[in-house]
Amino acid sequence: MLVLGVETSCDDTAAAVLQDGRTILANVVSSQDQVHGPYGGVVPELASRQHIRNVLPIVDSALQKAGVRLRDLDGIAVTYGPGLVGSLLVGLSLVKGMSFRSGIPYVGVNHLEAHLLAIHLEHDVPFPYIALLASGGHTLLYCVKGVGHYVHLGGTRDDAAGEAFDKVAKMMALGYPGGRIIDNLAKAGDPKAIRFPRARLKKSAYEFSFSGIKTAVWHYLKAQGAEEGKTSQADIAASFQEAVVDMLVNPTIKAAVASDVKRIVLSGGVAANSRLRASMTERADDEGVQVFSPAPKFCTDNGAMIALTGYHWLKRGRRDDYRLNADADLTL
Repeated sequence: MLVLGVETSCDDTAAAVLQDGRTILANVVSSQDQVHGPYGGVVPELASRQHIRNVLPIVDSALQKAGVRLRDLDGIAVTYGPGLVGSLLVGLSLVKGMSFRSGIPYVGVNHLEAHLLAIHLEHDVPFPYIALLASGGHTLLYCVKGVGHYVHLGGTRDDAAGEAFDKVAKMMALGYPGGRIIDNLAKAGDPKAIRFPRARLKKSAYEFSFSGIKTAVWHYLKAQGAEEGKTSQADIAASFQEAVVDMLVNPTIKAAVASDVKRIVLSGGVAANSRLRASMTERADDEGVQVFSPAPKFCTDNGAMIALTGYHWLKRGRRDDYRLNADADLTL
């Protein structure tokens, strides 16, 4: 089965062609980092306009690289939520038009579900597994029991982990996107230089909070401005990153142990963080739990994970009609 996947949920325009749910024939992504960089975060109106410019060339490029024509496809998958509504509408409207014109069936894909299943693009991870989904917009913990069977264990009460990275990078005038920059800078720093607070929610063992660490860094930077001996940027970055990683690792390990599930899967853009991968693996090894992480290109938004999720639903006979609408607040 040949499936085209189209992703326009936020600020990356992506398309991929997947064969039989595993073989990636093409995976093309157009980043908008340079567009949003001057603002320190994604500007929704600019993102929508860039998708309108990029989506047709990206889809054409994916089909050409895969060596297939539109009529060769067995189905099309497209993100319909959650995300920025203007961005979602660009991809969804295009795919509806393609489906209507060609008669090829299409399915709308939940962006969160796609992240949870992205690991299967590279690894045969048996169900069930505990999945940490950490990105710029979400920090969620699930027990994934199978395709379409997800048990929500917890999530963030305020900022997402990726959002905290971006905001702290902006405070430190490091640039955008913050996660990648802080990860690289932290490698030259001392993670024990500053003891930033870790939020631990006693009554909700599997929930997260990152507003406090963001505020703590802001107060530290403000106070340091009046001091003579300043801590290096690398030490601040490393100490902040270590605090965020601790807050992500602890609930995830607890969930795996309490559920007696011996597999943890990292997903979402923050899953590309090198310190998170190392720390999670170290802690999991102590508990006899395996950790699986997608390649960085499959952590961030991509069309391959959309095509994979669409493939599973198309194979089960699901077909969406043209009344399907974008849902910015779609839940799983």
